[in-house]
This record gives sequence, structure tokens and C-alpha cells, in this order.
Amino acid sequence: MILKDVKRNKVKTGIIVTLFFSFVCLFVYFVSIWLFDDVFMAVTISMMVSIATSFMSYYNSDKIVLSLNNARVATKEEYRQLNDILEGLCLATGLPMPMLYVMDDDAMNAFATGRNPKHAVICVTTGLLNRLDKYEIEGVLAHELSHVKNYDTLLSTITVVMVGFIVIISDLFGRGFYIGSRDDDDNRASGFLMMIGFVFILLAPLFAKLIELAISRNREYLADASAVEITRNKDGLINALRKIDGDTKMLKTANNASESLYIVNPFKGKKVKDSLLSTHPNTLNRIERLQNIK
Repeated sequence: MILKDVKRNKVKTGIIVTLFFSFVCLFVYFVSIWLFDDVFMAVTISMMVSIATSFMSYYNSDKIVLSLNNARVATKEEYRQLNDILEGLCLATGLPMPMLYVMDDDAMNAFATGRNPKHAVICVTTGLLNRLDKYEIEGVLAHELSHVKNYDTLLSTITVVMVGFIVIISDLFGRGFYIGSRDDDDNRASGFLMMIGFVFILLAPLFAKLIELAISRNREYLADASAVEITRNKDGLINALRKIDGDTKMLKTANNASESLYIVNPFKGKKVKDSLLSTHPNTLNRIERLQNIK
């Protein structure tokens, strides 16, 4: 069952990345045609920006996410047990050893990023290491390694970067809207096309965010199940999820851009439900599904 889900994930990843490329291209096209009285220029700019954004997202998304969270390398000298646990999990799965990073933060959380298993990164907080036992840490690492194994990290990280790009460009365009609407509007694209473009630009960040949320929720359940398959110990992950969800400390580096990457929502105080507007499935529902695994 899990193997079938992984295959579906790979197909969906290709489809969604292609759709996102087209989405960014169309988005930039409407921005460009609003600013320039030249359809050819608008198409050229939109293609160039989409290609550049996709290239940057594919090769540098992990670096961007790590820098956003002020992560540092978890060396073997400083974090031997953490490295040993991950090495054991990698031997069990046949996956190459991801780069290990830590965030100096008292809150308990973790995430995975990277474009493929050979270029993967797993990052945990020092709070998680200090307050979880060995088997609970193993459950968390197995969950994040499952994201790598299931090829979730490529799509989720690229989505984070692209959503951030769309939101930034939309915000800049919104701020400059009145500046761009001067007396030479008659020389620009037709009013009907500009109106469609303006509505699209206003709604683009919302649509992009909804895609990001849906991707994150659906794949957490699969990563949980895959983690149990790896460790053969569902109690470790269940207890870890309980403790992380019950943690009252706010992750200092938490931001809206990378919110969906974490194992549990990093913003404390949010009531998480399995809804269209949540980045994560409800933790109690996740635990219930884990408990039902035979």
C-alpha cells in the first residue's frame, strides 16, 4: 500500500510542479502585461522568471529554508547519539545519510528538506533533543526520513519557495498599482484583460497557499505510517507527537513561509483541524491512525 502511495506521490509531484510552473508563468505574465504595452515582452518576462524561479527552487530551496530557520550542522562530535540513530534508520531503509542540522531553540519540532534522497536534510531543535527519549527521537527522525523516502521534500520545499515568491510579487504589485495606473493606461493591454489579470493577481497568493496546505496535510499521514514501517515501533512516534503537540514553547524561528514543513505546526495556540485552511492534520487524528496500525 505504501509503495503504491510513493509511486502516486512521484507522479503527483511531477504534475504539481508543472502546474506550479505554469501558474507562476501566468502570474508574472499578467503582472508584466499590466506594466508593459507589449505582449511579447510580457510573455518573455514571464517565461524567464518562471524558469529562474523553478531552477532556484530546485537547486537552492533547502539552503533557503535552512537559512530562514538559522540552522547549523549537527556534528558527530556534538550530537553523536542523533547521528547514530539516523545512521541506523538509513541502514534499515537503504537510503543515503541526509545532512543533519539543529536549531538552537527550546521548542520541540523538526523538518526535512532537499530535492532528493542524495541531497536531503533533516533538522531538529535542541528542545526536542533535550526532552524526548531515544525511541521518541527515532520516531521523529523516521518520520522525517519517510518524507525523504516518499519524495515529499522536493515538492513541499519547492512549494514553500514558490508560494513565497508569488506572495512577495503580488504584494509589490499591489503597492505599485496606483503608480502604474497613470494617463498612459490606454496604451496598455485592454481593460478587460487587465481586469482579469488584476483579479488573478489578487487571488494568486490564496490559491498558492491552498495548494501548499493540501500537499502538507495529505503527506503527513503517509510519513507517519512509513515511519512505523521503518522502526517497527509505533509507540515511539505516538509519544513524540503527544509531547511535541503539548509543548507550549513557541519556535522562535517559525515563519509562515516554512510552517508546513514541520512535523507539528510550530505556531502554538492554533487550533488545528483537518480542514482546507490547516497546514497539518490534527495530531489526535494522526495518533489514532497510528494506533490502528497492526
